[in-house]
Amino acid sequence: MAKILFVVTGADHWTLADGTKHPTGFWAEEAVTPYETLTAAGHEVVVATPGGVVPTVDRGSLAPEVNGGREGADRVAAALDAFEELRRPVALEDVDLDAYDAVFYPGGHGPMEDLAVNEASGRLLTAALASGKPLGVVCHGPAALLAATGPDGENAFAGYRLTGFTNAEESQAGLAEKAKWLLQDRLVAAGAEFQEGEPWAPFIITDRNLITGQNPASSAPLAAELVDRLG
Repeated sequence: MAKILFVVTGADHWTLADGTKHPTGFWAEEAVTPYETLTAAGHEVVVATPGGVVPTVDRGSLAPEVNGGREGADRVAAALDAFEELRRPVALEDVDLDAYDAVFYPGGHGPMEDLAVNEASGRLLTAALASGKPLGVVCHGPAALLAATGPDGENAFAGYRLTGFTNAEESQAGLAEKAKWLLQDRLVAAGAEFQEGEPWAPFIITDRNLITGQNPASSAPLAAELVDRLG
């Protein structure tokens, strides 16, 4: 049995360009699908958040229209209720990477607010990348990669092939014009080799021990890849 660290945003809003606080948090499917996949395979999950705060789910991620209808929404809500580790997170600042076999970051717009500038998360990501342990990051989760700086002052993920929530998807979701910055643009500026698939379709990229997924639909194949790598 392996132990996997889920690093989840502690933010409950995303500050837009005009100063408006857009309610958000973590995206339900991107947390519960990997959780169910990993625990079904016999692995243990520990949740960490900045300061150890209990994370907030983005209420929009529980809506029927993003879960294939009411039945899907009810299933995700029930899975979220069963995800007890979310209600007792450890403090990200106290995490010892040596205690874990893999690291996973779900998305939601929350990481754009806190993990994108969180030094403890940045150090953890840099260490995880260097360790060779599987590192999975999905949707807006790659915002956290922006805080990962190597010893040379460059972004630790510069030169890595990866993906994340695209400019096209942000535009279709109606938030691109309101945002201070867009994730795809920032990752490219940081030196990453950003790749994108079709909007909203499953798409993952693997490069060495880094596994990234583009959007909520990519959480299932990303989780399956993590299970394969953990054996």
